[in-house]
Amino acid sequence: MHSSHFTTESAPDDAVGRDVPELRPPGDGPDPAPLIFDVIIAGCGPAGAMLAAELRLHDVRVLVLEKETEPVSFVRIVGLHIRTLELMDMRGLLERILQHGRRRPAAGFFAAITKPVPTGLDSAHAYLLGIQQRVLVQLLEEHAIERGAQVRRGCAVAGFEQDDEGVTVELAGGERLRSRYLVGCDGARSTVRKLLGVGFPGEPSRNETLMGEMEVGVPQEEIAARVAGISETGSRFWLRPFGETVYSVVVPAAGVSDRAEPPTLEDFQRRLRAIAGTDFGVHSPRWLSRFGDATRLAERYRVGRVLLAGDAAHIHPPIGGQGVNLGVQDAFNLGWKLAARIRGWAPETLLDTYQDERRPVAADVLDNTRAQTELTSAEPGAQAVRRLLTELMDFDEVNRHLTEKVTAIGIRYDFGEGPDLLGRRLRDIDVKQGRLYGLLHRGRGLLLDRTERLTVGGWADRVDHLADPTAALDVPCVLLRPDGHVAWIGDDQRDLDDHLSRWFGDALGQHQ
Repeated sequence: MHSSHFTTESAPDDAVGRDVPELRPPGDGPDPAPLIFDVIIAGCGPAGAMLAAELRLHDVRVLVLEKETEPVSFVRIVGLHIRTLELMDMRGLLERILQHGRRRPAAGFFAAITKPVPTGLDSAHAYLLGIQQRVLVQLLEEHAIERGAQVRRGCAVAGFEQDDEGVTVELAGGERLRSRYLVGCDGARSTVRKLLGVGFPGEPSRNETLMGEMEVGVPQEEIAARVAGISETGSRFWLRPFGETVYSVVVPAAGVSDRAEPPTLEDFQRRLRAIAGTDFGVHSPRWLSRFGDATRLAERYRVGRVLLAGDAAHIHPPIGGQGVNLGVQDAFNLGWKLAARIRGWAPETLLDTYQDERRPVAADVLDNTRAQTELTSAEPGAQAVRRLLTELMDFDEVNRHLTEKVTAIGIRYDFGEGPDLLGRRLRDIDVKQGRLYGLLHRGRGLLLDRTERLTVGGWADRVDHLADPTAALDVPCVLLRPDGHVAWIGDDQRDLDDHLSRWFGDALGQHQ
């Protein structure tokens, strides 16, 4: 058996079905351990937990390794944007998550420029949901475990080898595990990415910022008046309420202690006085952190049987609140494709489309966060551009375009020539069985057929078919991928069959 350490050449995949053989790790020992898992995921953050759940929809044997023994104890609020809320709805998770979050209008995302919600946002979930990150991770981890994923905490990946048949993963304690694939969802300092030797080019952090949540000791009106004048300059500064007395506080960290040390309440008080002339009586912090504006993108998302997702593949400043969303959306894109490869029906090129589709999306997020960061500079040129953009955003088309960019509902994957809807996600629409997203809980493809003449034939084991002439569509039929993106539009059976083959492999009985 050929074996390599972190090979830079793509190892061939073996197409396997549900009856998987016991593949053995490289080595000459008399009793090597059998293959235990189909996929090992390093990291149980939002991306890792979501990927595990997506894989379990297709009976893939999944192990998630998390180096931390306990979930983080601090409270940090993250925002779930429109596209992520839609994806949660597609899997029947949204109602559970909504119980733990707080909605706010879908506005003011781009460089914190205050504008009203743009008209015509094409979604049933046109709002932002603020939720504690630890609660989100807990909910997604519980969802993955309910689906049958195994999660092991206190386990860190120390090394791995991949060969033609799988990956041998070594843990920090010396234990060795075997799987068909390994996915690094282990964050910005990803061990998997570093061991894989994948470059992570970009810009180092230039500006440090303090962020936290704490109570304030002055009236809301006084805070609003004081903050308004400073915010107009676009500086990295704001106080935003999360209740009657609790505020999210962001302030530049210039001159604050060693960046290796966690910030203190005194650091916030000192910087608030320097910027605003008052510390607003802040006290009783819920959590305190600092972040930089480092911006980096992995050169590759896949090397053979090892893949990257989430912050392991891309990092950027948190302005616009896109980080968690980008990682979760990576997981939705990758999950069904990796499962298809393991189940044995994936077309040869399907797994490559993960990088082809998601890396350009990440590059666009990096660019828009670079632009937003520049607009927070106090330099005269940056402030002039900010004032101009603020004027332009009075045009609803501009405001909507930037909102759709940040919330990821403007994404269009390149599926070739066709109507504008091709490659885009389809919003939730009414169908005769209720709501469209209610039909996508199992993570399968779906043919929505208004002609009532088409069939999914030999693909019925992985693609559902709904014949509904009343569906609220402007086109005859659409083929949806499991991630909700439109893979085909038309009304011709032969053309449909070609696209079923492209995305879902050979019809049943045609593949070996």
